Amino acid sequence: MSETIGRRERKKAATRKAISDAATLLFVERGFDEVSIREVADAADVSPTTVFAHFPQKEALVFDEDDAQRDMLVGAVRDRAPGTSVSEALHDLYRRELIGLAFDPTGEHRRQFMQLITRTPALQDYASRMWLRHEDALADAIAETTGQSEPDAETRVYARMVLQLQILAFEHDDAAATIEAGFRILDRGWRETR
Repeated sequence: MSETIGRRERKKAATRKAISDAATLLFVERGFDEVSIREVADAADVSPTTVFAHFPQKEALVFDEDDAQRDMLVGAVRDRAPGTSVSEALHDLYRRELIGLAFDPTGEHRRQFMQLITRTPALQDYASRMWLRHEDALADAIAETTGQSEPDAETRVYARMVLQLQILAFEHDDAAATIEAGFRILDRGWRETR
């Protein structure tokens, strides 16, 4: 019985990935607004009904790694090396992600993907809302690893600001400088310069 359930779940996951991959490829080639759900369904060899069974709206087709992103954030906090602060662990994670984007040998596809998002207001808005959904999970992980029974106000504010920093970085040409400035301010506070 569990083998059947496992096979069924693997098949669902494979169908979901095939749909998302087909959609992303079409969106990168032609633009998000220029591709219909029917075209995505045809490219993935499924029906439009199947597309909507896996993805509640068109924007969701591009973002099929929501759970993996949440796990990456929470893992950076929970699995950090002894003596490493939460802020250092998240800063290192953001640096690795930016370096991976810039220097990945297959980076051209990732850059095209990021350009698709930044050039499509509907995708940019959806990506921001999706990313901010990780706030509770991140705040809970921080609270858990710092001895709090539940996140206090400062922990919640910090979690929100860290997530906002990632969004801000991808809205500007120099994402790395934005990340560095953001963590500097989070760690030391903002100082007015004259």
